[in-house]
Amino acid sequence: MERGRAKAHRPLPPEVRRAAVERGLAAYGRGAWYLAHEELEPAWMGTDDPAERALLSGLIKLAAAYVHAARGNPLGVLTNLRGARERLATATAATATATSAAGPAGANEWIDLPALLIGVDDRLTRIEALCAGPLDAAIGDAGAAVPSHDVAGPVGRFRGAPVTIPLLTLPRRPA
Repeated sequence: MERGRAKAHRPLPPEVRRAAVERGLAAYGRGAWYLAHEELEPAWMGTDDPAERALLSGLIKLAAAYVHAARGNPLGVLTNLRGARERLATATAATATATSAAGPAGANEWIDLPALLIGVDDRLTRIEALCAGPLDAAIGDAGAAVPSHDVAGPVGRFRGAPVTIPLLTLPRRPA
């Protein structure tokens, strides 16, 4: 059973889901994490395949972790990285047992899920260490510029300066 919010399934044809995934991954690659989350969500809601939903929701949670980092919310980073890790592990297990690698609208054609999990685990270790101490230690430069809407979403949701957590790129599958 999928944890978290269970949004209604709104079927989308594979080519529409693929386009949404490509836009979302491109936004993530530019560091526009809020936009990545928004672009990936219709693809996630557009499929009823459990493995595809797990992968897409994992990527959405990963983008949300960076949104919370930009907003200065270390506990939001931690919560979303944990959720991303859980969903990406589910997608990895499902992909390993599947007979085809169709994946989420083609995203699994090039995302190296095991490598991505290693990166998420690294970021989890780092943010858990930061959150174990005073939360002020996790906060970055108080004089940092407010990120754009595409990066961090609505301005009214900021808690402080950005959290210092290294960017996690989406690793490509070996050819």
